[in-house]
Parts: sequence; C-alpha cells; structure tokens
Amino acid sequence: MALRPSRSLKYEYALYLEREIENYKESVPRSVLLSIGDDAVRTLAGQQQFALTELLLCDEVDKIIFKRLRLESYNLWRKNRVKLLAELRRPEHWGLTRDDPVVRAVHAVGGDSRVLVAGTQDETPALYLAANGCDVTALPGPDAVQRVMDAAEQAGLGERVHATAAALESFTPAEPLTAVIYTQAAFAGLSAAERARVIQVLQSATADGGVHLVQTIAAGKRTAVSIDELRRRYRGWDVTIEESAPNSFMARKGMA
Repeated sequence: MALRPSRSLKYEYALYLEREIENYKESVPRSVLLSIGDDAVRTLAGQQQFALTELLLCDEVDKIIFKRLRLESYNLWRKNRVKLLAELRRPEHWGLTRDDPVVRAVHAVGGDSRVLVAGTQDETPALYLAANGCDVTALPGPDAVQRVMDAAEQAGLGERVHATAAALESFTPAEPLTAVIYTQAAFAGLSAAERARVIQVLQSATADGGVHLVQTIAAGKRTAVSIDELRRRYRGWDVTIEESAPNSFMARKGMA
C-alpha cells in the first residue's frame, strides 16, 4: 500500500516557522506590519542588491518577526521535537494502558498504516495512532471535527490526522485501509441492512492482514450491533473477543 512518506523534521520546522510568523501577522494591527516593512526596506537598502523585489522584502519581514518572537533555531527545535515525539508515542501519555485494544491494534498492523477511526467520543485514539506513524482519517461527528483538528495541530500531528464530518454510512475510503476502529456510536440510527452494507464496504476496503476493532460492547445490554451480529458479519476473519473493560471485538482479515 502506497502511503505518503513521513515528512522530514526540516519540513516540519519550516511549517512551524510559517505557522508562528503568520499567527503573529494576524494578531497585530496593520500599522505594526507597515512599521516592520519599513524596517525591512531600510535593512535591504543597506545591502548590495541587484533589485529590491517583493520576495526579498517578504523574506526580510519574516526574519524580523522571527527575531521579535525569539523563535527556536532548527537545532534546538529538533532536539525538543524528538523528545516530544518519543513522549507522544507512549500510550500512557494519552491515558491508555499497554493492554488497551487500540494499543494492541497499532502493534498488530505496525506504524505507517492507514487507519479509519469512527464514532469515538474523544480524539485520543486518532492522536495516539498518528503519533505512532499512522495516517488517520477520523469521523468524530460534525460537532467534534474542529476539536480533533485543533488537538492534532497542537500536538504537531496535523499532517497525519484528517477529520471529516461525514457519517460512516456515507463514507467510502479512497485508498486501502490497514485498520478500522469504531465504536457503537458509529452505528447509531442505522438499520441492520445499513450496518451490513457499511461493514461490507469497510471490509472490502481493508488490505489483507488488516484489522477491525469494535469498542465499547456492553455485555447483556442493548447495543446498536451485538457480538452475535459482528460474528456473522466477520465470518471468515480471525475473531478475538476482548474480555477487559471496555469489551471489544477484534477481527483480522486473512491473507489472500
């Protein structure tokens, strides 16, 4: 499966600078920007130039803002970023245990995987997966899309998390998936026929050896989809029923 290559730290640093500088430009009055522009013109005028171009002027403005904000050099930013990435990969950072089904799902498919997360109540699974190298499409519900994207950007994982307000029943993966993680909430309001179609679409879109994880199955309680129904839908897959809380259903697709 062809995944987009992970971006380099130098590219991430460039994005970091761009984001900080643009945020500053948007936060100050126009008069401040004009003053910085004047400073940039004076600086360039004192240098040997073939021509004072708009590109050179914009670059000098950014350099002045870089100094005003006292932004980190690449070497210092890289050191801090490597430490942060190591911390973000730890399940404990996200309040997960090493036995959590989501953590085991990551280990089952490995990093650099394409994962769909649907119906979860918070952004934790998507961010943990992204921190461990997965390319994540999240369907958190229309009210949570911005929250998920903001959390991903804040953690420096925005490139790997793609949130959309699309409902699971209307979503069709554009590329093969390595894993699908969803909760009972993803099936809320769907009929048995609609659930069957959704699961079939996701199964067809999953690469051989991929896994599906269904979380928050309450034993003995009325749920959108029962374990018996899941067993029927995943006939032919290698199925595991997790006994720990929250109960979960995991199925691995066989190799062709």
